Amino acid sequence: MEKVLFCWSGGKDSAIALYEILKIKRYKVVSLLTTITEDYDRISMHGVRRVLVEQQAKSLGLPIEEVFISKASSNEGYESKMREVLTRFKQGGVSLAIFGDVFLEGVRKYREDNLLKLGMKGIFPIWGRDTAELTGTFIDLGFQAVTTCVDSKVLDKRFLGRVIDKHFLDELPPNVDPAGENGEFHSFVFDGPIFGERIAHTLGEQVLRDSFYFCDLVPVKI
Repeated sequence: MEKVLFCWSGGKDSAIALYEILKIKRYKVVSLLTTITEDYDRISMHGVRRVLVEQQAKSLGLPIEEVFISKASSNEGYESKMREVLTRFKQGGVSLAIFGDVFLEGVRKYREDNLLKLGMKGIFPIWGRDTAELTGTFIDLGFQAVTTCVDSKVLDKRFLGRVIDKHFLDELPPNVDPAGENGEFHSFVFDGPIFGERIAHTLGEQVLRDSFYFCDLVPVKI
């Protein structure tokens, strides 16, 4: 089996992309890779506490590599840290990185160009899928995710802290992508067919920051 590194956001697109990769039985995922904003100790953009992402990795039975960046980090600073980590994996025999992107061409090209500089390639297992079909499949497979961040410019606060189910999809305005692929919302997956156990949490404080609503997810000790 070929060694791969999985770029993990903790959200639904990452989860279904990982599901598809594991189903193929051609690749060995050596580690998840996630970016943490060190000032907040949370996963970047999604606003999820680092401990919950680590619980996801444990439930998935996979190691996790965390890249810490400052909230004030420049794009060059981010790329430098990522290059350092990717180089280490490349030296360990990993030449492929997996992403859960669906249709943003600019994002894919950015990833592929940076990987190419290191002699690595990207795999995009859910690329080009219809996002309504993709999210419906995610739900039908038994995955469960909660919205942790919504863009207030396109969605109101009632969509925050919601489980992504068919009722949620039915209520989305027609201009919002069903997978939130344009950044309309972000999520945290807490259960599903690839998880060994459910990630226990409760909904915490909700805040508005830079036009985005964030919902804190509070870990529950079992």
